[in-house]
Amino acid sequence: MKILKILSLLAMPLVMAQQSTRFVYQATLTPDSTNVEKKTELAYLDTDGKRSIFYAENSMKRDSVMERMRATKNFDRSQMENLRSNLQFTIEKDLANQSLVYKSRIGRDNYSYPETPVFQWNILPETVKIGDYQTQKAETKFGGRTWYAWFTQEIPLQDGPYKFSGLPGLIVKVQDEKGDYSFDLMQTKKISELHQPLNRGQFITLSKSKYAEMEKKMQKDPVSFFTAQRSGGSGRGPAGGGGNRPGIDPKQMQEFQKRMEAEAKSKNNPIELK
Repeated sequence: MKILKILSLLAMPLVMAQQSTRFVYQATLTPDSTNVEKKTELAYLDTDGKRSIFYAENSMKRDSVMERMRATKNFDRSQMENLRSNLQFTIEKDLANQSLVYKSRIGRDNYSYPETPVFQWNILPETVKIGDYQTQKAETKFGGRTWYAWFTQEIPLQDGPYKFSGLPGLIVKVQDEKGDYSFDLMQTKKISELHQPLNRGQFITLSKSKYAEMEKKMQKDPVSFFTAQRSGGSGRGPAGGGGNRPGIDPKQMQEFQKRMEAEAKSKNNPIELK
């Protein structure tokens, strides 16, 4: 019994070393420049030190609801109404080479693009204590915005929320100059493994520029984009196609059109402006 106890104690550091960490951030966003009301939600950065994944808390909750509905065969989508997110993407990073894969949905299709962002950080002398961490300020330009980050060397992980990385420590807080977007570390906890989001179908891999074109098409004419996909088009934007699916009721289509156009207009202030 003593030998078994000693062996179990020796195994404990190995088990601990295999644990991953979840950094919980509060995301504060202004997706609509015409509406000063900010949106707030939680987002997770899961990492094992070699790779990380950034995603919305509501995304994980939606996955959980979807799995439960599949198991019970009770598909009540009203359960997901309060789990909508303004962070409708996941970002998977390879921390060794500071590269990432951005994944999201446009219409009914899954898209992804690879990126190796270049952050030219200017580390400033200003320091401040945020929560339990002593942090230092840094500045960079990315996606058409000026960003300020506060990082801590107390957590020697060159990572942070969204696409941000490359500083000599974890990014505890990052916000753009106008205050439209900010991410603030709220909590840190150990997890057994990185979260694996549910994938509904295969991903279409594009370049970042092609993906941006697709998003612009969706914003400009979301209804025709959706209709093309329903009618048997390529699923890659507005394109003709016959298809055998029955048409949507005109009244439902009108309501759908109003809803989609209103939603598109409310997303006029993306996190990356270019």
